[in-house]
Amino acid sequence: MKFKTLFIAFAAAVIFSCSAVMADNMTEAKLQYNKGIDFYKIGQYDRSMECFRKAIDLDPEYIDAYYNLGSILEYLGQDEAALTVFKQIVVRKPTDYDAVYKAAELSKKLGQIDKAKSFLAIIPSGSYVNPKAQQLAHELNTDLQTLQYENKIKETPSQPLTNGVYENIPSPTGITTDNAGNLFVAGFSDNVIFKITPDGNRIIFLKDKRLNGPIGIINDGAGNLYIANYNADNVLKVSATGQVSVLIENILKPYGLYISNGTLFISSQGSNAVIRFKLK
Repeated sequence: MKFKTLFIAFAAAVIFSCSAVMADNMTEAKLQYNKGIDFYKIGQYDRSMECFRKAIDLDPEYIDAYYNLGSILEYLGQDEAALTVFKQIVVRKPTDYDAVYKAAELSKKLGQIDKAKSFLAIIPSGSYVNPKAQQLAHELNTDLQTLQYENKIKETPSQPLTNGVYENIPSPTGITTDNAGNLFVAGFSDNVIFKITPDGNRIIFLKDKRLNGPIGIINDGAGNLYIANYNADNVLKVSATGQVSVLIENILKPYGLYISNGTLFISSQGSNAVIRFKLK
């Protein structure tokens, strides 16, 4: 709950009648807000929520009234209704990171994982809610830095295909395609695999802590992707279902990949050799 004292201020003279109405509404909204606080203190939650709703009706920008209404709804187990209220705060004041965090937390609780991640991506690293936001991100098997990066890429307009060029792809190295016509591009310095759909839409296909200097990539035709992980001295496999695993370890500086007749060939710059590996 947020507790704030009532502050009533009347202008000495009201020039326009509409200004007087607005002032009256704001004053009444504050009165209703304080009544809501009083009812909350004595456990009369229904009457408290009624007062907060009246305050919001009178002043649709009354952030603290939204917050307290949402908090009571959450306390009463009405999570969907609470999430709707906290979303209203995020729309009106996206820098209210308490509300952003609550929206993320409730979204996770309701199984809306992608939505929870999108809310967490709003929270900057220097925010006072950062520690608990980071913990919530870890519970979603990610971190705030990754979510913010993904959000940035998502908000970047897709680059139209001009003169046969996909533009603005950071540090591209290896490329491959799948049977659906999607293009996969390894981003070496950002440790990311991009996916470019046939219509030119660019998304992050893979951002994983095990990616470390991806260079060569290849698709086996069955939906599995193999990645030469140059700085980690290994080859990763991304299954058709999105599961990431280390396929081969201790390959010094793996670079190029090639598949023929069920065998994966890997060029190893660190050992001046080409390794062959039978795929199952």
